[in-house]
Amino acid sequence: MDDLIVKTIIRLIVPFIQLYGIFIILHGHISPGGGFSGGAVLGASIILYTLSFGLKKASKKLPHKVSQVMESGGILWYMFVGLLGIIFGGSFLANKGAGFFMGEAGNLLSAGIIPLLTIGIGIKVASTMVTLFHTIIEED
Repeated sequence: MDDLIVKTIIRLIVPFIQLYGIFIILHGHISPGGGFSGGAVLGASIILYTLSFGLKKASKKLPHKVSQVMESGGILWYMFVGLLGIIFGGSFLANKGAGFFMGEAGNLLSAGIIPLLTIGIGIKVASTMVTLFHTIIEED
């Protein structure tokens, strides 16, 4: 797409879309949202950038290798956090039962390891969306 207005607007709003996606991921345990929703917003922002600037330029912002590492890293992070429950004497993904600090309900630090899990889910969802979209576009 060679529309200057679209490219300028996309260049301006994509950072705010990504910031909002991060907000949704980090506040998913106290408000609607979470890892899947925030990851979908982050992935959609990269897809929007790809649609506006093309695959070549988008691949410079988020190379395929980085996206692959993020996909694997998101799952490994989720498993690592889940194993923390076992390490601290509970079961897999144990939260309060493993003795993690729960805080006061409604505060940002009020869910133990749940925010850490949503970060892993958000990374996985965003990178999977981008990888699938870029793979579909490469086939054309």
